[in-house]
Amino acid sequence: MTDQPDCRLKAEVTSSEERPEAARPSANSWLAPGGRPRFEMRGIRKAFGATTALDGVDLAVAPGEICGLIGQNGAGKSTLMSVLAGALVPDAGAMSIDGQPYAPGSPIEGRRAGVAMIYQELSLAPHLTVMENILLGAEPTRYGMLDRPRMRELARRALADLGHDDIPPDAPVSTLSVAAQQLVEIARALAVGCRVLVLDEPTSSLGRRDVERLFALLRRLKAQGHAIVYISHFIEEVKEVADRFIVLRDGRNAGGGPTAGTSHDAIVALMVGSSVANLFPRSPRRPGDAILEVTALEPGSASFTLYRGEILGIAGLIGSGRTRLLRTLFGLAPVRAGRVRMAAFEGAATPHARWRQGMGMLSEDRKEEGLALALDIADNLTLTRLSSFGAAGLLSPSRQRAAASRWIERMDIKCAGASQSAGELSGGNQQKIAIARLLQHDVDVLVLDEPTRGIDVGSKAQIYRLIDALVADTPGRAPKAILMVSSYLPELLGLCDRIAVMSRGRLGAPLPADAISEHQLMVAATGGATGA
Repeated sequence: MTDQPDCRLKAEVTSSEERPEAARPSANSWLAPGGRPRFEMRGIRKAFGATTALDGVDLAVAPGEICGLIGQNGAGKSTLMSVLAGALVPDAGAMSIDGQPYAPGSPIEGRRAGVAMIYQELSLAPHLTVMENILLGAEPTRYGMLDRPRMRELARRALADLGHDDIPPDAPVSTLSVAAQQLVEIARALAVGCRVLVLDEPTSSLGRRDVERLFALLRRLKAQGHAIVYISHFIEEVKEVADRFIVLRDGRNAGGGPTAGTSHDAIVALMVGSSVANLFPRSPRRPGDAILEVTALEPGSASFTLYRGEILGIAGLIGSGRTRLLRTLFGLAPVRAGRVRMAAFEGAATPHARWRQGMGMLSEDRKEEGLALALDIADNLTLTRLSSFGAAGLLSPSRQRAAASRWIERMDIKCAGASQSAGELSGGNQQKIAIARLLQHDVDVLVLDEPTRGIDVGSKAQIYRLIDALVADTPGRAPKAILMVSSYLPELLGLCDRIAVMSRGRLGAPLPADAISEHQLMVAATGGATGA
């Protein structure tokens, strides 16, 4: 195995004295603006054993207000909202709704009080119909029997209130798109008299058009007087839809204020405790030999060459065919036509063959494909290359754990050790494990599909620094080559050397990243000409 780069990923920061004035915490930033708040949380504390998740957090949101709740993974956002929803009982603190004391002992009591939480992983029963899901636990009855006509009418009314009476109440939820299922969750909240609506990463699986529709819906609910808490890693989304933001850091209030007039960098500074310098680093790069050549590949009508020491980005809308192209290259989908040459190997191949040839892929779906969440960190890091930990089919667990421990240190993975289950870690740390597996395998070509999806800005900064280090012109080490898909255009423009746009199933010619703008990428992704 060749020497690996030192992957101790620490974001460069400035001192607190250099922090932008707009990012400084405000003592009263948690307060609802004007009048009596719809709900109020004061001094909320919650510990799990020796770990303090919330340490005296305050939050209040007014009727007709959207408040963005921001923070890195582990900052306490989900714990705080679970307390509000009744899923967790706080160790200390007090809550009220419309001025009345509020202390739910369960999510059912929270719902009855008017608090509804829409989780990132939707909690619907896919085998039931839309109306059965909307009224689950609150079904109307007549003479001791379910009143299905009444259920249908109540469900239709709830959907109409959302402006989506196009969703049939009798349709099985499993037949709906993710965006439509999310609407069913929100309709269920409104059907039981929701006054407070919490949305946890609601756009992580939505395309831009569905995101715009969701934002329009939230503005209608705001106009109706609902108090809305919007949790997201996407600061741009919070600035677009929220009136105000609150930042949590290490289980405490870090500050906040109105979204209008507050810069992206100021919010990031609150999240990480200081300003992040050079979010998209760029070390000296020198493209080397061609390592991946693709000619007229179908699906995708793709032709490009990837060189050592470069990052080639692929932009495009969700559904444009970007992921299908990567899966075809890696052998997870069949090649219909065209030519693929990977180093000295030519032709289609299985994923196992691609691993042997020096190509590794990071799936966009780390929970279903990227990791075996029930297995420990050591297994996840080493599964694709166990031969180096024993001979004649025997495995040395101590050698396996030692290798995993080295990667845990190099990647700054926050965990209890190599034997901890991968499913117990935050999204950012899970993503680091998935990337470390490619490095443990010592692949030459890293195929990365949405490498920073669903992780916080601190983890993103660390992964950006790693990606840059892998292609850097470093004496004594052959640089890697990276093919990368991302829906976040600033990420592509900041990291990549060249970018190609996928539109309607066809890949355009790569262009230098410094010769194209975010606007031009979006125009090309929606069917226009990129230009230069």
